[in-house]
Amino acid sequence: MDRRRIGRTALEVTAISLGGAALGGLYRAVEREAAMAVMETGWDAGIRYFDTAPFYGFGLSERRMGDFLRSQRRADYVLSTKVGRILSAVPEDQIPDHGYVDPLPFRVDYDYSYDGIMRSFEFSLARLGLNRIDILYVHDIGAYTHGDEVNAGHMKDLLGSGLRALEELKRSGAISAYGLGVNEVPVCLDVMREAEIDCILLAGRYTLLDRAAERDLLPLCRQTGTTLVVGGVFNSGILATGAVPGANFDYGPASPDILDRVARMGEIAAEAKIDLAAAALQFPLHEPAVSTVLIGTAKRSSLERNLALFEPRLPADAFAAFDSVAINR
Repeated sequence: MDRRRIGRTALEVTAISLGGAALGGLYRAVEREAAMAVMETGWDAGIRYFDTAPFYGFGLSERRMGDFLRSQRRADYVLSTKVGRILSAVPEDQIPDHGYVDPLPFRVDYDYSYDGIMRSFEFSLARLGLNRIDILYVHDIGAYTHGDEVNAGHMKDLLGSGLRALEELKRSGAISAYGLGVNEVPVCLDVMREAEIDCILLAGRYTLLDRAAERDLLPLCRQTGTTLVVGGVFNSGILATGAVPGANFDYGPASPDILDRVARMGEIAAEAKIDLAAAALQFPLHEPAVSTVLIGTAKRSSLERNLALFEPRLPADAFAAFDSVAINR
């Protein structure tokens, strides 16, 4: 599988990577054997970059991913996890509902400060059972998650001391790269004005349908050498299912406008004799500032189906017909 550089670091990742949210029980319970089978399928297909987070199943995804990766040679893969949330043990009747089914018995508190990031990093090492993490992402900072008022305090913590923690970890060799793991563009621009980050895991904002990253973020990434890890390429499912009743976009029901746009994209794909889902998966990889496309599922069959959509590779000019239908351009 092709490999691409993370930022200006020496770290290289496979062009296709595996995300761990679903492996932590996002929206449905996942047995350990099924989660391990998904990771094994990805490994056998050549995937060598794996991403997880404390938030995914409140530690469950990290534990499962660590269990799988400990059986592999450490030099053969790249691993990322996230900071910004601290897990604290609670009784079973106080486990919060954040969409994870059968999570571990913890609550989640935000902390983007120096101490919070250092604690989160050490806790992640323990859950993973590993002595090194390659990439750390600051998870879900921004108004999209917190609202403007609350986020102002979180940004003060991150810019005031949190970034210093990440830089210390990188300088010491504890990590090789750091950046943001977010669902919005504005916070990326805000942080990049203050710090030189290596990479951004951006979900849902550089896709066949949603081009929010194109105008300002991509040019800035090219200028600074920051690279993108692109997640959410199906925009919560609609680019995989098509414009069917009940289709989801951006974590909720798709609006009539989005349904209409995706229906038109389906017509464009059919006329060109290409699969819309294949176009969605492959689209980001034609941008030089993109390091990898992150795909995630808790079903082995779904992963196999999605991996098959990366071949044959579509030429760059196959995507131009979709431009006029996309949003946020």
